[in-house]
Amino acid sequence: MKKLTIIGGGPAALILAAELDTTKYKVTLCERKKTMGRKFLVAGEGGLNLTYNSPIEEFITHYFPSDFMAPFFRQFTNTDLIAWLNELDIPTFIGSSNRVFPESDLKPIEVLNKIVHAIKARGVSFQLDTKWIGWTADGRLSFENIEAIDSDIVIFAMGGSSWKVTGSDGGWKNLFEERGVKVQQFRAANCAFEIDWDKDFIEKHEGKPLKNIALTYDKHISTGELVISKFGLEGNAIYALSQKIQETLLTEKSVIIHLDLKPTMTLAQLRSKYKSSSQSKVTAILKNDLNLDRSSIGLLKHFCGKETFSNPDLLVQTIKSVPVTIKSAGGLDEAISSLGGIALDEIDENFQLRKIPSAYAIGEMLDWYAPTGGYLLQGCFSMGFVLAAYLNKLDE
Repeated sequence: MKKLTIIGGGPAALILAAELDTTKYKVTLCERKKTMGRKFLVAGEGGLNLTYNSPIEEFITHYFPSDFMAPFFRQFTNTDLIAWLNELDIPTFIGSSNRVFPESDLKPIEVLNKIVHAIKARGVSFQLDTKWIGWTADGRLSFENIEAIDSDIVIFAMGGSSWKVTGSDGGWKNLFEERGVKVQQFRAANCAFEIDWDKDFIEKHEGKPLKNIALTYDKHISTGELVISKFGLEGNAIYALSQKIQETLLTEKSVIIHLDLKPTMTLAQLRSKYKSSSQSKVTAILKNDLNLDRSSIGLLKHFCGKETFSNPDLLVQTIKSVPVTIKSAGGLDEAISSLGGIALDEIDENFQLRKIPSAYAIGEMLDWYAPTGGYLLQGCFSMGFVLAAYLNKLDE
């Protein structure tokens, strides 16, 4: 039997370990924390969103670069993941937003424990509380707290560089660069963005949501919700544009996005409602006839001058496209996920590293992006499953 070592204990590593043929490989899974799946559990604090319910081709468009993710997702789709979880006695349901969650009586820790139990039942060995620190002079895998491991195959699944408390700190970057592997700079993804708020505005509206809105940047449109924070804006609507915004911030000092406060209404419909109002004050028209809440009205006042606010045509146009200037991205450690990681041209179509023999890399270690909503977890699960299927067929 060949010795196979998995380094990392997140979703990509877990499904890989659960699917490997343990009659063919002696599998050891090494995790730097004392327990498995720390980031998996943190992601579940607001509800464990496992994947998203949509057709395959539409699903793939949410990834960047989508042509990289497409072949893996087609081999292990969102439907496949739901079936896989069900086999482990983890039933799921589709929420009103098409997000997929475990049944309500299953806590995230219970979901994780069921997956870990299935892995142990296959005879996989665990080495917890041990950090990988590189290679020995004779090429073995070197760790803290345990002896070096001689492995025929190694799969790296150590995550990106967000939420460091979970063990995902990107500390492996230098070790790979020393071996000639190109690693792209880590940047925050699915993160808050800084807005230069007026002091009076933020005192009144900090923590308030902006619901049922749409954001546009560089011809890309995202719908959902935002939350006004002291730092700026956060929430699923802006997370979905984070990769595009971050690309621009690499070369520009600021970015202007446009906020549609009434995406379900056309400009003509808004104009008609405004002109047919019996109210005399602008704020009353916005509140009672256009159904804008206090925070949306405050946002309008913040980003448009008195001349626009007193001109019905200009004001209605602005409601459909409020220009919001972003100064910077939030901190990497507060981000839900990270951009950057091992450059995709450093691996082949089976995730094998071109410059390190018999070594593979999967999950957030690689330079790809997915928004929140189950896409990130699905991407990691798909990679782990597909790599297991490939390894199981080696030498056949």
